Amino acid sequence: MSRFVIIGGSEIRNYDLIRSYFRNDDYFVYCDCGLRHVDSLGAAPSLITGDFDSHPKPEDLHNVIVLPCVKDDTDTIFAVKEGMRRGYDEFLLTGVTGGREDMTLGNIYSLLMLSVNGKRGMITDDYSEISIISAGETVRIKHGWKYFSLLNITGIASGITITGAKYNLNDAEITPEFQYGISNEVLSPENDAVVSLKEGNLLLVCVRK
Repeated sequence: MSRFVIIGGSEIRNYDLIRSYFRNDDYFVYCDCGLRHVDSLGAAPSLITGDFDSHPKPEDLHNVIVLPCVKDDTDTIFAVKEGMRRGYDEFLLTGVTGGREDMTLGNIYSLLMLSVNGKRGMITDDYSEISIISAGETVRIKHGWKYFSLLNITGIASGITITGAKYNLNDAEITPEFQYGISNEVLSPENDAVVSLKEGNLLLVCVRK
């Protein structure tokens, strides 16, 4: 199945960079004022969702889900749930970070919702890639990033091992009270850093140069 790509209304400056993530078979979902990015991204909407409190409602309501203004889900979270309801396994979110911190944090936590439901999700923006590392996973991080950071966002993150980095760990724990896994670096252009986790979840943020 194709990938479910959700585009929110936060600022995007480097459209070329964001377009480089797109695939030919992506299913593009624009959330409310995310529609302002349509022309610059050059990706036609497959679906539009929103309560349209921040963007005019499309005149043509074909493939448009109009949401009530009073609801539990934000427009973006609704789109994530809609993608899961439709059976998608892979999600890419962009235009969902920056601006309001509450919205940004809520969107980041949607990656955790995807992960616990057996889905893969990534957020990308002008500065970073954000994803979840779950228990039992091993992730390789390439040298091209300026920094990578590991944050505990669930309360449990133990059995953390990092090799090939400036700051390595062996069977360690990161707690929410002491987030010491920020601004690590991949040491060698020839070798990836490798991160594994035995219990819990970690937020992985790879920061561009």
